[in-house]
Amino acid sequence: MPGENLSRDEARERAALLSVDGYDVALDLRSAVGEGEERERTFRSVTTIRFRCATPGAGSFADLVAPSVTSVTLNGRELDPATAFDGARIALDGLAEENVLVVDAQCAYSRTGEGLHRFVDPEDGEVYLYTQYEPADARRVFANFEQPDLKAPYRFEVTAPEGWTVWSNGAEESREAGVWRFAETRPISTYITCVVAGPYHHVTDVYRRGDLEIPLGAMCRKGLARHFDAEDVFLVTKQGLDFFHDAFDYPYPFGKYDQAFVPEYNLGAMENPGMVTFREEYIYRGKVTRAAYERRANVILHEMAHMWFGDLVTMKWWDDLWLKESFADFMGTFSMVEATRFTNGWTTFANNRKAWAYRADQLPSTHPITADIRDLEDAKLNFDGITYAKGAAVLKQLVAYAGREAFLEGSRRYFKRHAYGNTTLGDLLAVLEETSGRDLKAWSRSWLETSGVNALTPVLTYDEETGGGAGAGTAGGRIAELVVEQDGAEPRPHRAAVGLYRLEDGRLVRYARAEVDVTGRRTAVTELAGAERPALVLVNDEDLTYCKVRFDEGSLATLRAHLGDVDDPLARALCWSALWNMTRDALMPARDFVALVLDFAGRETDIGVLQMLHAWARTALVHYAAPAWRATGGRLLAEGALRELRQAEPGSEHQLTWARFFASVASADADLAFLEGLLAGTEKVDGLDVDQELRWAFLEPLAAHGRADEAAVAAELARDDTASGKRHQVRCLAARPSAAVKAQAWAQVVESDRLSNALVEAVISGFAQPSQRELVAPYAEKYFAAIERVWAERSIQIGMDVVRGLFPSLQDDPATLAATDAWLAAHEDGAPALRRLVLEARDDLARALRAQECDAAA
Repeated sequence: MPGENLSRDEARERAALLSVDGYDVALDLRSAVGEGEERERTFRSVTTIRFRCATPGAGSFADLVAPSVTSVTLNGRELDPATAFDGARIALDGLAEENVLVVDAQCAYSRTGEGLHRFVDPEDGEVYLYTQYEPADARRVFANFEQPDLKAPYRFEVTAPEGWTVWSNGAEESREAGVWRFAETRPISTYITCVVAGPYHHVTDVYRRGDLEIPLGAMCRKGLARHFDAEDVFLVTKQGLDFFHDAFDYPYPFGKYDQAFVPEYNLGAMENPGMVTFREEYIYRGKVTRAAYERRANVILHEMAHMWFGDLVTMKWWDDLWLKESFADFMGTFSMVEATRFTNGWTTFANNRKAWAYRADQLPSTHPITADIRDLEDAKLNFDGITYAKGAAVLKQLVAYAGREAFLEGSRRYFKRHAYGNTTLGDLLAVLEETSGRDLKAWSRSWLETSGVNALTPVLTYDEETGGGAGAGTAGGRIAELVVEQDGAEPRPHRAAVGLYRLEDGRLVRYARAEVDVTGRRTAVTELAGAERPALVLVNDEDLTYCKVRFDEGSLATLRAHLGDVDDPLARALCWSALWNMTRDALMPARDFVALVLDFAGRETDIGVLQMLHAWARTALVHYAAPAWRATGGRLLAEGALRELRQAEPGSEHQLTWARFFASVASADADLAFLEGLLAGTEKVDGLDVDQELRWAFLEPLAAHGRADEAAVAAELARDDTASGKRHQVRCLAARPSAAVKAQAWAQVVESDRLSNALVEAVISGFAQPSQRELVAPYAEKYFAAIERVWAERSIQIGMDVVRGLFPSLQDDPATLAATDAWLAAHEDGAPALRRLVLEARDDLARALRAQECDAAA
């Protein structure tokens, strides 16, 4: 990996020297099918680049990561590949004012999801290809200048095996004798070029708006065709195009709009203009909840927003990654709520996306939204909760601060002013200042150029102290003063709503609200002085700002007794989120959070919030509960989950959600026997359809507890002999409680590179089970001995998966913390990206130990 890195300084130097007029890329993919060793399989890539040099006679380099180069020709002069090509770069010397570079190379198919990924479907033996480049893997497929600010038009020509279909960013111009030619694109960056090829199942439609007509396509593997609900994908796509055309007043600029759902994808999706790629898990093989469809709609709209924020106008360098990702994350929810059936999207955003941001912003690797990205390894790791979710939350506040119409008008001017170009933070602030009339520089310094999250806490005094606690709204007295205190390294300006709630007929309802500018350490909310005593004070009601929310003692007592009675779903979600942050911060014992889930999660109406509560409860049990209480907590959660499963409406999404949660926490013999009965058909829950995906969810805990052996897993694979089934099988096999199994799983991932990215992920997921802490304990020492070598030898994606996924987090004791510190001390000069990953894991472990202390003291 180190030899493939590109620094920001190098990119700036090259951008000042070169400008690119166009690419012609010819790929011969016929080698993708047929016999041969997959790891050594290559394809021919011939690239012609037309570019100019501002300083004739100067030298530079082109990027290419390939096993071999057949020939390099610069302005008709043959360069010796042996000296010009070092495996990652092609040295170019004596450049003219106008240049033509032709590179004929043998590039490698990928098994890691980076570059041109090759997948063989175990169900029918068909081969499927797709590309994935962000941030810098186009150079694995064709020679180029791999940085976002050297945009150019592209023409692709692809020679494919017989019977295949090929797609790229541009519209198909011709196909003859297996050669597919595509129209030239508008100027775009290397990382969003794309090729998809194979015997894909393909569905078409058309979007029409006045004189505008956009051909739509959607594709997936043939094996998934029977599950593919393309009509819903097209519905959301058309709703999104309507919304963005109205909001941005700039017609979709890239012609056609294809969407491919592809196997073994590392990301959720990628915004390649005209050819968006998604992970195929968004095609649902079994029954899923409304939250799953909402998630898919959000991703579709997120990628669509990128057509303007990111593709039409692109950041100059990865420092300003937020200029595309924060905006797409915000606009995904904004458009989904206003244009689709998923009108409660902001509740999901508050409860789910912002939880990701809060975690990332408290890690030692936290960074400003406008980050300091020194090189490509930095860039890869900064696709994180800050760049996406915190950035989106801050933009939500900016819309409230500047005004919706000012924000949208600023976006329109931004697109028209910088179409097909590259920008920085200042370019965007300039147009928003024009349209809003506000000076946004101070706002930017506070929110975009600093890191960390503030906590807002209400402090109340009353003119008549008559007690508090649950039901305090009936205790009498009125608010004499309500102050919001702001904690954190640096106070920020917050536009926040403060809501007062009281009990009415068994429901907690809001009876007063004030929207205020919270500044400094203490802000008085004078508008609420004199209001009757509340049962609950909710700071950041309606989720207008980005902060952690704390509660006064009376409000916390109310929530312990009445959390399920909070009437408004968004307010309830905000309360859950605040309580979870308190648990993570060791301000609330983990067992208290588990108790709240057991008492009130069964009444949660929002299915996305319920699923998040289940994930949090399991994390609280596995990582934050005192070790001596884990068995008790696990029994209580399993009992509660089974009770809710039996009481849920038959056939409902709540029933399905509780069934999955029950399986994830089941450990007692009776619970495991019940799962066995559900698989065998000897046990029933009225309305619960145990489809194939649910069968795998039930089988994994049985394997982890030694009640499903290799033969049982093989029998399940025989029922589901598909690519999805294979991933489930690999995970279940790795989950078995055997020293030999763990040794084999470790060797498959750490000592070998034969598994694809998806199977690496599956093995890692199965390897470390909470019930097997002692069994995997020996791998803590092996982990620290191996990770530097893994990082040096494997692709950055696989390196990230191994370093994150195999960190010994289940060995949650001071000795593991000390071992982590010792590794960090011994590797002060190690790869910064690798150190960052280890530092993040260390922080999670230290947090878990603090939470366990808090829980043990309860």
